[in-house]
Amino acid sequence: MKNIRSFYIYLLIIHALIALVVFTIPFLSKIYAFLIPIIGFYFVYINKNKNNEVLLVAAYMVGVEVFLRMTGGNFNNEFVKVNVMFFMVLGMIYSNFSINAFIYWAFLLLLIPGILITSSNADFTADVKKLLVFNLSGPFCLAISAIYMYQRKISFTYLQNIIIAMGLPVVTTTVYLFLFNPSVKDVVTGTQSNFETSGGFGPNQVSTVLGLGMFIFFSQLVLFSKSKKLMVLNGVLVLLISYRAIVTFSRGGVITGIVMITCLLFLLYYFANVKGRSKFILVFVLTALMAGGIWSYSSLQTSGLINKRYANEDGAGRTKKDRLGGREQIMDEEIKLFMDNPVTGVGPGMGKGLRKESFGTETASHNEITRMLSEHGLLGILGLIILFITPFILYINNRQHLYFLSFYFFWLLTINHAAMRTAAPAFVYALSLLLVQVKNPEKTENSDG
Repeated sequence: MKNIRSFYIYLLIIHALIALVVFTIPFLSKIYAFLIPIIGFYFVYINKNKNNEVLLVAAYMVGVEVFLRMTGGNFNNEFVKVNVMFFMVLGMIYSNFSINAFIYWAFLLLLIPGILITSSNADFTADVKKLLVFNLSGPFCLAISAIYMYQRKISFTYLQNIIIAMGLPVVTTTVYLFLFNPSVKDVVTGTQSNFETSGGFGPNQVSTVLGLGMFIFFSQLVLFSKSKKLMVLNGVLVLLISYRAIVTFSRGGVITGIVMITCLLFLLYYFANVKGRSKFILVFVLTALMAGGIWSYSSLQTSGLINKRYANEDGAGRTKKDRLGGREQIMDEEIKLFMDNPVTGVGPGMGKGLRKESFGTETASHNEITRMLSEHGLLGILGLIILFITPFILYINNRQHLYFLSFYFFWLLTINHAAMRTAAPAFVYALSLLLVQVKNPEKTENSDG
């Protein structure tokens, strides 16, 4: 696994076959979900986490989460988040963590008053435990992942292994989508998010993981395609994943993937020498051609409806009143709740029930920022400040982290359209805190113990 890139092509084939097997025998998705943490634990145990093996296992689980959900493999909605936290804690036991990560312990402490408010104010018919777990599993997963990864020394090569581990299940997801819905033309009838093209699962979450996959395999194409065969392979993967992301008709993940790729190209160009910058003209041209080609094909397959979707129009070409699929109203309600309860907020999970008075039904938040404001009040603002600022403070002395901006903006954009339903934004945020070195560090454990 340490030389994961040596088996790159074989691993891709295996993960494509996993999609075929699960599509043929759906029950095997449960077996797959059951085996991943068991094999992962054994892998970490035999290596004593000497090379941060927990990051490879956690990254793989983050990448596979949406596939398990769409195929019924998840044992519950928090299955992957709980496992990610378990492996991060296991990593701390083996390899300790930086004492400077106290800032994320402080973030965790800021969440506690909200827990007390929900516990004391929740209606007796409400499942308080379920409310708290649903709304706090994401922030807790982020904090624990951040504590483990805070300034942890790691080589850029090993970081690449981590994102490949995250990307392999995305290939499985993509192949499964082609099997589930081979003909996009037959199922696209409007400009709304499409469950058929998303494997029968939530388009928002499918789009999110595919957008992440776009970035992962684009980085492989630009930085690690050492032969024409690998260039073609990675280029095809970028095109296929991008196509399936676009035709979900969920814009958030696609836009996030584009921003991640743009951030990577910006940093690569910024730090390149004169000779390196001249080569970037070819990269920019190739990227533009790929983008134009896949968009044209997507437009053709959707009879132009995808163009209307991104122009915020309905199937008849009429401009829609809202740009965020009704999310603006939820965000407005959350801001109103914050204004009414500015100090402590209404408590985690309580906003969903209170919004029932406005909408008639319990509507979950899609925006983690406004949720933190409404449910945690002033303490939520302090928590957000920690999350926003800390990565940039670390980046000042961490310029070799070429993926920093991409990881940071993946988290920021994802929590604005998909909250923290999956473990991906939490884990990827924490990856931005790693102390990345182009050369292998003398040791992978933190020097301050």
